[in-house]
Amino acid sequence: MNTNNELILLKESVAKPIYNITPFTLLDYPHKSACILWFAGCNMRCLYCYNPEIVFGKGIIKFENALQFLKSRKGLLDAVVFSGGECLMHKKSILFIEEVKKMGFLVKIDTNGSQPKILEELIAKKLIDYVAIDFKAMPSNFEKITKSQLFNSFEKSLHLLLQRTIPFEVRTTVHSELLNKNDIQEMISYLEKTGYAGNYYIQHFMNDATTIEKLGYSLKNIENENLSTDKIKVHFRG
Repeated sequence: MNTNNELILLKESVAKPIYNITPFTLLDYPHKSACILWFAGCNMRCLYCYNPEIVFGKGIIKFENALQFLKSRKGLLDAVVFSGGECLMHKKSILFIEEVKKMGFLVKIDTNGSQPKILEELIAKKLIDYVAIDFKAMPSNFEKITKSQLFNSFEKSLHLLLQRTIPFEVRTTVHSELLNKNDIQEMISYLEKTGYAGNYYIQHFMNDATTIEKLGYSLKNIENENLSTDKIKVHFRG
């Protein structure tokens, strides 16, 4: 049963869904200038997550305030990135995105793939222009890494993106204690079997960051491996 304090925090989280705003980036939307809206809360607890304050914290910015900021950036930015946490968890995420699209911005979604129904509605309504979906691990490692049982939801989201024409990328964060070369090759093979072809981004764990779980030093030992295939080009980030 929720306590009064928990109810107050829940109402605050709904009223102020955004934890922070990155006012400018050239890295998060391919070939576009953008800002990032960081939505508080997540339904995964990835051990290597470097945003624990966003995952466990509550929002401090009302969406109305974010819209005022975006109005001041019309003509200066091309796009708005919805990130988190998991931005699609929020009950009003579709309404938020509708408002941003009305302002003429391109919209990119960073998602863990756990909300396929919301993603499907956004695509059907032509509200998003680009998606980055996190491929955490295969089922054998998924629960250990994410502390969730949401692989099936991720899989539904991936198949949904494969069936539509919206541009998207697949990315995986790697810590050498959690995923090794064989794991990544298995994930590449899985992507090929689903019909995915294109870029696959491997993001190195940030060794100097505060993370949800205290992990040891992560080696970048797979970066020297040729993991690309005829259909999938592997790129390393970080």
